[in-house]
This record gives sequence, C-alpha cells and structure tokens, in this order.
Amino acid sequence: MNHPTGAQARNHESGAAAVNRRAIPPAAHESHWEAADGHRLRRIDWPGAPDAPGAENGARGSILFFPGRGDAYEKYLESLEEWHRDGWRVTASDWRGQAGSGRLGKDRVTGHVDDFLTWVDDLAFVWERWTRETPGPHILAGHSMGGHIIMRALVEGRVAPDAVVLSAPMLGMGGPPLPLPMLHAVARAMTRIGDPTRPAWKWSEKPGALPADRIDLLTHCPQRYADEQYWRDTREELVMGPASWGWVERAYASWRALEAEGALEKVHVPVLILSTTADKLVSHAANVSAARRLPKGRLVEYGKEAHHELLRETDAVRARVMRAIAAFLDEAAPPR
Repeated sequence: MNHPTGAQARNHESGAAAVNRRAIPPAAHESHWEAADGHRLRRIDWPGAPDAPGAENGARGSILFFPGRGDAYEKYLESLEEWHRDGWRVTASDWRGQAGSGRLGKDRVTGHVDDFLTWVDDLAFVWERWTRETPGPHILAGHSMGGHIIMRALVEGRVAPDAVVLSAPMLGMGGPPLPLPMLHAVARAMTRIGDPTRPAWKWSEKPGALPADRIDLLTHCPQRYADEQYWRDTREELVMGPASWGWVERAYASWRALEAEGALEKVHVPVLILSTTADKLVSHAANVSAARRLPKGRLVEYGKEAHHELLRETDAVRARVMRAIAAFLDEAAPPR
C-alpha cells in the first residue's frame, strides 16, 4: 500500500503544478443544495479532468467528501483539487450547523447538534441526489467526525458506496481512559445540570483566533496549518470553536451505536481507514478495532510522524497518504 500505483500516484510523481491552497481552484464551483427539510448546505464541485490518466468517458469516477467537526472544505482544497486532476468528479459539502451552513446552537462559534442521526439523514438525502448526477464508481470520503457520520450511515444502511475512504475517523474519541458507558453517563449529566448548547471546553482568548498549541494536535506542517487561519480571516462564517455538551453527549451515544455487537460486521463495503498512533483527538485503538471488525476493512497506520490531519501533513507524510488512497481505490473501485 505504500508503493506508488494508479493514476493518482503517477500524477504526484509527474511534477504537476502545486495547488494554491488559499484560492478556490479555477475548475471548482461553489453553490448550495437543500436538505430534506430545506436547510441550505454549502457545496463545492469539480467536474473531473477528462484527459487525466485513468479517466474514461469524462471521469475516473466520483468522490463525495465531508470534513470533520468545526471543519470547512476550504482546508482540503489541496486534496480535492488533486483528485480532480486525477480524473475524479469531486464534490465536498459542509455539515449543517458549521462552516457556511448555519449554526444549530445559540451562538456563532459553538458546534451543536440535536443528534448525529440528523447528519446521517442529511448525508442519505444528499447521497441519493448526488449519485444520480455523477458517474460511478461512487466513493464516500470523510475526515474525523465526517468519517464517523459516514460509518453511522453505512451501519444504518442509508448509503451504498462502491468504496469508502476515512482519514483519521472519529470511530472513537480521545480522552480519559474510562469505560465508554461511564464517559457517556458523565456527558449526559452535564447536559442536564446546565444548558446543553453551552461549550464543553475553553477556547482561545481572542475571538476567531486558533489556540496557540492547537497545531501540535493537528499537523507537523506550519504552512498548511496557517491556511486555516487565512480562510477564517477571509471568510468569517467559517470560524467555529468548541463543541457543546449536547454534541459531546450525542457523540458518545453514536460511538456506542458503532460499538454495538454486529454493527460494523454488517457493513460489506470496502473501507480504507487511515489512522495514526499519535492521534490525541480520536481513538486510534477504536480505528484499529473497526478495521478488524469490518468484513472488507483495511487499515493503513502511521506513527509519530503524523498528527490528526493526515491530509494536511508535511509533504512526505501526505504523499504517503495520497498514494495509499490511490492504490486502495484502484483496487476497490476500478474504473467501469
């Protein structure tokens, strides 16, 4: 899995022009779609490069990408553009309640949701429309919380992709080494003794600024890390801070649903899990366990060279990540 294979690997080795991570690429188009209840969700689309290696009949296939908690697709423009250059028809979307798709709490910076199944419903609704509009094979990809919601949708039988790619998925959360039922009970109590929409942890003292030591959790690449602050300064609607206690409680509840006996075992879609032992935000152990439980699960593991945001790591580490994804897709979802 670490050897360069497939159209994507060839593209990376061909010396293609670097992606400007601080501009919407010329081929991409930003717009909105409406969820089942009319909530407006932001999206960005690339048509695919028909002359790319591996592209046939105008596209290699189609990738639908979802970012993590408090995230925005602007952070992943580099990877999305590279997939486009490799011939994929690419779409990325916000989750409702974050980035440019509104808020669900009582302020503009705290991330809140009533239940993770709300996001599963949005994903299922968007998936049905998107697969009718785009050529196959159809790939679902997500980072962190995005990976969790994709896995919940798979377990609930709400989506049927040809293959799935999960970058540092939140299949379990980092935190105190206590039993999951105990962690959930504490979070549930916190939603009952106060407003569940209140932030669950402290944020930066300066509104809109990122906490000083946050980079040590996310990436070894200061340039890519700085891109996030650039987009927050440029597009103020992207600013988001801590999650609410309601989010934390619902996250534990959803984690328990994935841990339930037989849940992951019934997912027969090829799933690639990219995870790092150095992750302090999500549970690497849960990701390893999930890869073993999934009938067609595959794990690519990284060490201290990689923090949580694998798609935004240093050039050397990120190249390994992108090669692993390319090789997996060439095998699990070859062109039709």
